[in-house]
Formats: sequence, structure tokens, C-alpha cells
Amino acid sequence: MSEVGLEARGASGTGAAVLELRGLRKAFGEHEVLRGIDLTVHRHEVICVIGASGSGKSTLLKTVNLLEGIDDGEILLQGTDIADPRIAVDGVRARIGVVFQQFNLFPHMSVLDNVTLASRQVHGIARSTAEASARKLLERIGLASFADAYPDRLSGGQQQRVAIVRAIASEPELLLLDEVTSALDPQLVGEVLDLVTELKHQGSTILMTTHEMHFARNVADRIVFLHRGEVVEQGTPAEVLGTPTHPALVEFLARVHA
Repeated sequence: MSEVGLEARGASGTGAAVLELRGLRKAFGEHEVLRGIDLTVHRHEVICVIGASGSGKSTLLKTVNLLEGIDDGEILLQGTDIADPRIAVDGVRARIGVVFQQFNLFPHMSVLDNVTLASRQVHGIARSTAEASARKLLERIGLASFADAYPDRLSGGQQQRVAIVRAIASEPELLLLDEVTSALDPQLVGEVLDLVTELKHQGSTILMTTHEMHFARNVADRIVFLHRGEVVEQGTPAEVLGTPTHPALVEFLARVHA
């Protein structure tokens, strides 16, 4: 089967396209990290990007959030090319929630202030309204009693859950999650992934990188395998993890015991 054919396996046709990547290329010096990425993320879809270290996964998410510029291609958010140099970057980032491997909570601010910061300063929501909404979110994830605490009182898993709540507090059109469990102790991974699962059930649109194959199998609508900066296979979890066809994917799954 050709790589073009592989890219079509299990492609979701439901929901409008929230994000479209067309011919995305990014190089650092002479090293090309992204080599013509084509990918569409539909509304309410959860896509897990998998691949070996150095395959370009984190760079891919950073280009979508405009933390890294691209060398060629288009990044369409709701049909608008946000890679256009004339675009208002802050306005784009206000529409995208992002959580990286490290929690990046502000240590000098309470949990409540961390969660409401963007709502108040970027979206202009009144403090009382933002805090009321944030307290409800914290209650849902079992952290209401920590609203006035500082991050150093929380475990790693709790801090990462707060970081995710901070990212969704402004109701972003797209949520980017970059290996959000990789910095956690094994016993804390489950509580973070449970929150991501809940977000899926609530209809969030999520593009995430992960090394948790069991989670990807159970939660993703589609899995995308990135190899040396290219999408070489994608499809449903059953297709990608159950009947892989690309040799690099077969080798990768053998190593991670999916």
C-alpha cells in the first residue's frame, strides 16, 4: 500500500475541519524536522500522534501554536492560514489551549489565579465570572480545596491537571497536549489521562502526542504515526496498532509493546 493510501486509513469525515496542515515543513539548519506534513483535525476529534523520539512530534505542536515558525506550507485554523506572517499571533494563541510536558504553572500565583489568568487578561472576562467558572472546573477534577493554594503544595499529577484546566478555561477551539504524562511518576499518570478522557467525552477537539499506547488505543479517534518528520501511517487505533503496515511502525510498536 502506498503512503498516500496509508494516510487515508480510518480518516474521519465527521465534523468540520478545525485544523488543516498542508505541506508543513520545518528545518533547524540543515536538519529538516517536518517534511511535508498533511493532516486534518475535525471538530470533536481526538488525534494521538505517536512516534520515536526525534520524529518531530513536539515540533509539530509548536508550529501549530506558532511557537516555531515554518519554512513552507499552510496551517489553517477554522479555514484561516495562521502561518501567514501578517496574522495576529496573540489572537491565534487565544483560540488554542496548549499543555506541554512541564506544568509551567506560575509558582508565585495561586491555583485559582493560574487558571483564570488568560480568561481575565486575554479574553477580558471579569474576575468574578472567571473565578466562578474556574472553581467549578477545579471541583470537577477534585481540586476545589486547592484553589487558594500555591503550586508547590500540589503533586505532579495535580499540577498537570491544573495546567490542563487552565488550558480549557477559555474554551479553546483546539487543545494541544504534548506528552502531558512524560514528567509524571507512573502512579500519577492515570489521573491526568482520566481528565483527558473526560474532555473527549465532552466533545473537545484534541491533538496530542503521547507514548501511552494503551491510552491511545482506548481514547483516540485516530492515531497518526510520525517517522522522520513524515506522516507515514494513520488510521483508527485498531488499524494502526492492530494491523500496522509500514515497517517503521511495526518496529516502533514492537519496541513499545503496544
